[in-house]
Amino acid sequence: MNISDETIPRPEEIEKEIGEFLSKKFGGTVKMVSQEIIQPETVADASGKTSMPDDLFHFDMKPEDLIAYLDQYIVRQDYAKAVLATKICTHFNRIQHARNTGDTSVDLIGGIKNNVLMIGPTGVGKTYLIRLIAKKIGVPFVKGDATKFSETGYVGGDVEDLVRDLVREADDNIELAQYGIVYIDEIDKIAGSRNIIGADVSRTGVQRALLKPMEETEVDLKVPHDPISMLQEIERFRKTGSRDKRTINTRHILFIMSGAFSDLPEIIQRRITRQNIGFGADIQNHKERQDILSLVKSEDLVEFGFESEFIGRLPVRAVFERLTEDDLFEILKNPNNPVILGKKLDFAAYGIQIKFDDPVLRILAKNAFNENTGARGLISAVEKALLLFERHLPSASVTRFPVTLPVLESPETALSELLNPETAPVYQNEYDRLAEQERDHIKAYLNVNRKRLSDKYSLTLTPSRMDIVASFYSRNVMDVGHVLQKVKSLYDEIKKMELSFYKKHDINIVFEDDAVDFIIEQLANPAVRIEDFERQLSVDFELGLKLVREKIGKNRFFITRKALLGPEAFISSLITEKFRVPASPISEYSLPETLLK
Repeated sequence: MNISDETIPRPEEIEKEIGEFLSKKFGGTVKMVSQEIIQPETVADASGKTSMPDDLFHFDMKPEDLIAYLDQYIVRQDYAKAVLATKICTHFNRIQHARNTGDTSVDLIGGIKNNVLMIGPTGVGKTYLIRLIAKKIGVPFVKGDATKFSETGYVGGDVEDLVRDLVREADDNIELAQYGIVYIDEIDKIAGSRNIIGADVSRTGVQRALLKPMEETEVDLKVPHDPISMLQEIERFRKTGSRDKRTINTRHILFIMSGAFSDLPEIIQRRITRQNIGFGADIQNHKERQDILSLVKSEDLVEFGFESEFIGRLPVRAVFERLTEDDLFEILKNPNNPVILGKKLDFAAYGIQIKFDDPVLRILAKNAFNENTGARGLISAVEKALLLFERHLPSASVTRFPVTLPVLESPETALSELLNPETAPVYQNEYDRLAEQERDHIKAYLNVNRKRLSDKYSLTLTPSRMDIVASFYSRNVMDVGHVLQKVKSLYDEIKKMELSFYKKHDINIVFEDDAVDFIIEQLANPAVRIEDFERQLSVDFELGLKLVREKIGKNRFFITRKALLGPEAFISSLITEKFRVPASPISEYSLPETLLK
């Protein structure tokens, strides 16, 4: 419904109305506070849109790069990952190319965006995958449920509300929001009913309401009769002195929709049966259902209950596979999976470290598979198995909890033994075994993905460095990516330490790899501050290296781990080596006790 400028009340009138409403609703406890108009340094253009710096949106990712990123978190779904990564990368690279070259071919009249329809059973990772992609490429992302929208917005929500939500996700930056992703789940629920005669207006109406936003339209950010929208308009008027209409264009907004489509395999089978006489056997198992879903065509989706115009705006289709019991086990074993990490965080909140044995993960995967809800079943399986311990252990003195088969099979007995001082040591030994098992698994994971991870984090993963990452992962609750980021940040601090030493003392030191790894191990301890370590470094090496420089004229020194442990012996060896005097045996001196804890 269009409202002319003449019918829009002045800000003063809106403010008065809202003030009266607040007075009636809350009495004198809530009031509106007026502010003076503050003219900003920059004023919006005629369309109400602010200009976007060139570096605000930058995209240069290739499909293979995005697939490699998704492989760290998503088990199987190779076809779906390939389709989504390829088409999403192409979508944003076209936009980036147009911005770089001024080429307007990306805005071809009649061009169709790569909007995506994802088809697959519940719990296979559709929503998780899209969230990962949006986070990786750094664009605003909003998720909505198709069942909560109506054609007009009077019942439920307006489909254009999702577009407005993008602006909020972009911190009110309209230009950035225009490159966002809108994800709508349970889209199969708005398909027209096949059991009634005539059009199913309540559902097809929502489809029609989505047509323009999915293609290109201007969405007004100011919603009539919405007090929040009115308040925002008042605030904007006060800051800018402008009453220009603010809209967001959906030309570059990518729409991704998903659903389970449980009845779709039967529709596809009927079509194939009509076309191929003799292919009429019923679908017997999940694999057959999966195979037949890959044959989906637009006509099948139309028969399912979608308008042909709606399906035409979803040209890219990605079919997801149903997860097997082995897949669910692999999800639990994945060091980046949120199920196990989430449960570790639950116990860590009480100061308890928890480790899982592989046979336990196998049983949990089997229990989840029997629930037939995909990866979602993993959460309920884990919660059911550990609820008793999560209730009682926080009140005890237990700080390390190994989840083994006896714990899973006889939880009451295991709890009693954990709390018994005589039997508790057995569980502590089991914890040590599981911690070592976890470290070995992380090292194997790092070894398999060494090149990709080394390139991604600009960090050479030597065997000793992989040991550090595995140990850090085992001691802390975070995924591998965050552990590598932490190690890389410490590595960068060490490089800064070399430069700082040169600036302070005019001496060039270079830490060898074993020294770098040793320092990372020390700094990974929260009790050790980098300032203290740097101060001790000056105490240990400044005077000695200056003496060496005076004696032999050398001003570049390579510091090894042995040198850090025995600075006096290291300096003596530099002098004796220069004058070819046999050196006394080098003993390893320890750093100050506070740095080696």
